Amino acid sequence: MIEDIMNHNRRFVAEGEYKKFVTSKYPDKRIAIVTCMDTRLTELLPAALGIKNGDVKMIKNAGGTITNPFDSTLRALLVAVYELGVNEIMVIGHTECGVQGMDAGHMLKLMRERGVSEEHITLMRHCGIDLDSWLHGFEETPSAVHDTVDLIKNHPLMAPDVTVKGYIIDSTTGELTYIKP
Repeated sequence: MIEDIMNHNRRFVAEGEYKKFVTSKYPDKRIAIVTCMDTRLTELLPAALGIKNGDVKMIKNAGGTITNPFDSTLRALLVAVYELGVNEIMVIGHTECGVQGMDAGHMLKLMRERGVSEEHITLMRHCGIDLDSWLHGFEETPSAVHDTVDLIKNHPLMAPDVTVKGYIIDSTTGELTYIKP
């Protein structure tokens, strides 16, 4: 499958199809969006929001949430605000998220089945990594979105003039619902 993607890429570049996507590194709408990596959102979310290449900084991760004030998603937001001119942040969860109800024990079982040794799992625990917490999902999407908005707004390094709001997008229709603080 990767070779098929690489063949497409060579053709894409050779035929100049990239030209319609050329833009600067600065988001035209000065918005950053934190959302889930769910495949249903790849085209649906931009279409539902009316955004195109160059409009926003899109940061995706499993669940579209931030659980640690020093993770890479928060770092990306700080870069977006201070280096790239973002002044609004949207946290967008979605319906039927796979991270909702995710169980760390089950994930560890799958890791073992795929060849991760018990020694490596134990090593992570001895290094201070709480795998049960780190690999655990969230119970309900609205609360997870609310908690992420709260974490961003109250982060000691976040500019106080940045607007941060939370939403849930319907994974089928694209309808957005605002999550009140």
